[in-house]
Amino acid sequence: MTTTLRQDVSQTSRDVLVDDGRRHRRRRIWTPAFALAIVLTLGLLVLSLLTGQFEVFSEQGFWMFGITRVPRTVALVLAGASIAMCGVIMQLLTQNRFVEPTTTGTTEWAGLGLILMMWIFPGASLFARMSGATVMAFIGTLVFFVFLRRVSLKSSLIVPIIGIMLGAVVSSFTTYIALMTDHLQTLGIWFAGSFTGVIQGRYELMWIVLIVTVAVFIVADRFTVAGLGKEMATNVGLNYAMVLFMGTAMVAVATGVTATVIGTLPFLGLVVPNIVALFRGDDMRSNLPWVCVVGIAVVTVCDLIGRTIRAPFEIPVGLVLGLVGGVVFIGLLLRQRRKGGLVV
Repeated sequence: MTTTLRQDVSQTSRDVLVDDGRRHRRRRIWTPAFALAIVLTLGLLVLSLLTGQFEVFSEQGFWMFGITRVPRTVALVLAGASIAMCGVIMQLLTQNRFVEPTTTGTTEWAGLGLILMMWIFPGASLFARMSGATVMAFIGTLVFFVFLRRVSLKSSLIVPIIGIMLGAVVSSFTTYIALMTDHLQTLGIWFAGSFTGVIQGRYELMWIVLIVTVAVFIVADRFTVAGLGKEMATNVGLNYAMVLFMGTAMVAVATGVTATVIGTLPFLGLVVPNIVALFRGDDMRSNLPWVCVVGIAVVTVCDLIGRTIRAPFEIPVGLVLGLVGGVVFIGLLLRQRRKGGLVV
């Protein structure tokens, strides 16, 4: 009886401290630093609108501006914000900082869905391909979570390794199908990830991820509680299975839509949440605005690098993100090892 009472008091104290800390952080969301981050990000977006191989203020400039650069910049905003938030969701649900759609095989499953739709339904519309990619991304993410539930892991590093391993298996199967159906070139373009083909009439599907982004803001507290673990979340009355299903569905939709329109954006969901958490802590709701802004900024910078480093040719943004994200990923591993967080 005494032990139970002591545990209850201790738990209540922790809850009060957590609530106070969250209120304190929420009051500090709109800081001069955040305002500066917004201004810098808007500046990058303006620079993206003005970067290209044709003169905006020429006779045909405004017409080209409307059908190419505006859709491309909108896609940069939506993709950067949504994929970065997918990383936050998956890291909370797995309680692992090294998890995101690229390191769980979700993007590879989305690619499999695209190739299957192109093989089975050659005349499928862009929306139909997106639906196939979303369904397969959802199945693949569930497979990853089920695998984690079945296996006892002692190292946080093993989790992304398992995801990368599963993704490699799926990717090999996808490549085989693409080779047999003469879609290998399409698969290569998809894996590169590029905003080159984002024009008026093709980018509109990206507005779907805006709905996902808004939904994440609405249910952010539930994901934060789920991040405490299944037992803790269940004890406070949260339907953990429903939150897991909801998070998986959101990640699948955002990944499927982005994969269909743009392609894979490697390590974006890994880099951005970890950068934000380094200087803001782990409260999801107060971090979400920062995650969105930083995600947009990172994608825009990488896209600008790809468009200007060998102009008039363009390097796919996925290659630039892969290089930057890989370096950051290694840095995070080394940092975690110095802190004693990696046990192999």
